[in-house]
Amino acid sequence: MPTRIRLPLLLALIPGALFAESDTRIQQAKTAESHIEDIPLDEMVITAPLDRPLFQQAQAASILNGQNLTLALEPTLGQTLARMPGVSSSYFGPASSRPIIRGLDGDRVRILQNGLNTIDASATSVDHAVSFDTSNLKSVEVVRGPATLMYGSNAIGGVVNSIDGRIVDEKLDGTIRGALNERFTSVDNGYLSSAMIEGGYKGLAFHVEAFTRAAEDFRIPGNARTTAEQTTNPLPPGETETRKIIPNSNLRSEGITSGLSYVWDKGFFGFAWTEFHTNYGSPAEEHVVIDMHQQRLDVRGAFYKPFKLIKEINYKIATSRYQHTEFDSGTPSTLFKNNGYDARVEVKHEKIAGMEGVVGYQSDRSEFSTSGDEAFLPPTITQADAVFLYEDIKRGPVSFQFGGRYDHISVESLNSAAFGPALARTFDNLSSSVGIVFTPNDEYAVAFTINRAERAPTYQELFANGTHAATGAFEIGDPNLQQEKSLGFDLNLRKRVGWVTGSVGGYYNRYTNFIGQFPTGVVHVVGGESYNELVYQATNAEFIGSELEATFHLLHPITSDPAANQNNLHLQLRADVVRARDTKTGQSLPRIPPFHLSSTLMMEHGPFGARLEGIYAAPQSQLAMNESRTDSYFLVNLTLTYRIVQGPATMDFYVKGMNLTNEDAREHTSVLKNRVPLPGRGIVAGLKLTF
Repeated sequence: MPTRIRLPLLLALIPGALFAESDTRIQQAKTAESHIEDIPLDEMVITAPLDRPLFQQAQAASILNGQNLTLALEPTLGQTLARMPGVSSSYFGPASSRPIIRGLDGDRVRILQNGLNTIDASATSVDHAVSFDTSNLKSVEVVRGPATLMYGSNAIGGVVNSIDGRIVDEKLDGTIRGALNERFTSVDNGYLSSAMIEGGYKGLAFHVEAFTRAAEDFRIPGNARTTAEQTTNPLPPGETETRKIIPNSNLRSEGITSGLSYVWDKGFFGFAWTEFHTNYGSPAEEHVVIDMHQQRLDVRGAFYKPFKLIKEINYKIATSRYQHTEFDSGTPSTLFKNNGYDARVEVKHEKIAGMEGVVGYQSDRSEFSTSGDEAFLPPTITQADAVFLYEDIKRGPVSFQFGGRYDHISVESLNSAAFGPALARTFDNLSSSVGIVFTPNDEYAVAFTINRAERAPTYQELFANGTHAATGAFEIGDPNLQQEKSLGFDLNLRKRVGWVTGSVGGYYNRYTNFIGQFPTGVVHVVGGESYNELVYQATNAEFIGSELEATFHLLHPITSDPAANQNNLHLQLRADVVRARDTKTGQSLPRIPPFHLSSTLMMEHGPFGARLEGIYAAPQSQLAMNESRTDSYFLVNLTLTYRIVQGPATMDFYVKGMNLTNEDAREHTSVLKNRVPLPGRGIVAGLKLTF
């Protein structure tokens, strides 16, 4: 059977095992310290409009927290989340990698810090890092599929919300708590040290955290460039192929956050100041180094039951001063700046005529500019203002969830000598969603959603025109681009207790005026350097895919009693597949992830834990024009953990063997796939103390 038929068929067959479980009586087991969440589908989703667990959400979502987050942590958010179903990575080396959700990335995936925009340049280019570190995160939530209803047109592909608790919102009177984290990696001689402490007295609370991280150039199994790349683009005479190491893949980062808040019975108010700095090399260009710095102020607060029928009023605002400089052979080449804010107010009301929901207002502004030898964008100002509504009606086992959002967006390029006179575009976006969640009992749930969303083109898609050294590309925008519109359907089946738990689902999204960055095959030679031309163009597109996350509890079933969910043996299967094509030409879209399947055997026995993981990525032969094929790979990882609990303190030790077979693995979603593979065999050792 051909691979392209067999793999989707596998996804279709696995749900039978997930939901064909017999009604076996649940048995009790001995109580012990658990290494994983007892019932993951019971976890509350902060990113969602209302306080609902994953089990009751209309839209597909995942949460990474606790020890699972500690073991998954990588320097970048993209690599940290890459094993989640439906999520892949834009992998631009160990310092810069954003999440890709269901084949969509860049501006279509909203990256949030505690519910607010990062206000950086990470969506502008794959070589630009996200402006925070993963080391002190408490949890990461991923909403798969359009989340425009709550977070605007930038969330047409999904939302990733990183939660760090930098503003304390609960009383900590007389309490001191914190965490220490140490981590070492052999593949790049890297280390991470981070610490967090918080406490309170008479309603006042403080939060302080800091980290430092460094890594040298990382090692790889063999040649940096693929055989096909060597054949197509042979090196000049006298040069030799790079082997065993990726030059200029080193990094150094540090940051500090301090926050202060006041908490009372009817609400809280707090603020936090963050300084973040990172310096890292671009694996695409051996002589290019990026030095980034951000100063960020977060203010957040809430009023609980301030008026009749009003359950809660939440407000938050973040302001940022961001800049990074791209150095070429030690000389400053291009300076990127982004100053702006993101603010939102949400009012949650009690049930009115059977409806419980939230209304809100959001405003954000970005003042973006590039300057220097290779500035490829004019100075731009983007202003967006929005109002939104979300309601939930419950009728027995059925919950109806619906809402809408209106965004007014203006994008203006300022007058400049290099790019000509000022240009301005305005867009009015309307988004809506209808969802139904059917829960016939406490074990099963079926969720179905219909989403209609609109996205305005970004300043880069409109106004780009020039070389970008860090990516080796000549980017060309189109100031006449229109709004991107999508209509999507999403179906999910979930099971929260029993011998088998998890979820399986499928989705279909159709886009009009889908804006893509397409390689033309043209090469620009500027200053003796060659740059591949990438042009922003609009077409029509469709995405169809499915996702699976199922855990087989081999010794005893998961129950609603936490005391019965200990000392178990689990087999976890995760899989996702997406097909995306240009409906005008029938051609596949570029950088679409291939089929992924991972299998993890997890053992828990008292303080001991072990995980044996296999990760398979299929070859990607459904290609866009001028795009190269990517071979399959299979990674083997082994993790051993040990937990010591002494009073209020918990110490977790872990050792991970990564890519034990030293596989040459390349991410099809990476623009560097032909030149930069994933790291080779290595050991990760770490400890985390929480008290």
